[in-house]
Amino acid sequence: MVMPEAVGKLSDRHFRSIAELIEGEVGIRLPAVKRLMLEGRLQKRVRALDFSCVNEYAERLFRDGLLETEFIHLIDCVTTNKTDFFREPSHFEFLRDVAVRELLRHRGRDRALKVWSAASSTGMEAYTAAIVLDDMIRNGQAFEFRILGTDISTHVLRVAQAGIYTREMVEPVPPELARRYFMRSKDPRRAEVRVVPELRRLVKFMRMNLMDPVYPIDHDVDIIFCRNVLIYFDKATQNKVVDRLCGHLRPGGYLMVGHSESMVQQGAPKLKQVHPTIFKIEGRS
Repeated sequence: MVMPEAVGKLSDRHFRSIAELIEGEVGIRLPAVKRLMLEGRLQKRVRALDFSCVNEYAERLFRDGLLETEFIHLIDCVTTNKTDFFREPSHFEFLRDVAVRELLRHRGRDRALKVWSAASSTGMEAYTAAIVLDDMIRNGQAFEFRILGTDISTHVLRVAQAGIYTREMVEPVPPELARRYFMRSKDPRRAEVRVVPELRRLVKFMRMNLMDPVYPIDHDVDIIFCRNVLIYFDKATQNKVVDRLCGHLRPGGYLMVGHSESMVQQGAPKLKQVHPTIFKIEGRS
């Protein structure tokens, strides 16, 4: 019989097994201090599969072949998906005031500007970029753009593809832009908004693991956002991921990282720092 107080506690052996699996497959480290968090997040899967406790869940993962079908759900449980519209706003100011104009000046307007949100979570970063770019076009800039958002979590990608958020989530969006780019629910009881269809059509999402040795992404991307995910990787993995990201930037393209990730240049000498958290790939001054 499983004692009630043990229902939510992973054994040392099972915690180590899951932590090693996650780091090996996704690159995310789960130190001992994350154990309680992991136990809490696994409860949903324990209930969904009608298991008695998290240890039965872990045992079935590695002993009975459950991992083959459960891995995506496990990833959804352990990944952190904190994001906001206009998070770290200086990046979007740089996008509007510097990056787009610089890129267009060098290559003209003969092709769509390509933006990649490489850890897109629920899509707020990708949609923020789309709002900024579309607003520039409405204000007289002549160019086209396409945005791709990728993430390893299928759960957050479903949210991103739907483009439905609570009204509270869109509070960081300037009111004029919020009125233009979000539709309110017709049901007044639902405090929700949805990204307008014409903007959703310009933003695509797909599942991708940054730990994969090859990314199914174009090699002429103009701007890559990879923010607040590198901090979960060890130094060697950070360097590998940044190097692979650089391989998808066109000469003169930009990589934007989180405010706690400005060390990425150490592992990528081909990058030139133009801002504490913004880097430019070599090829143009």
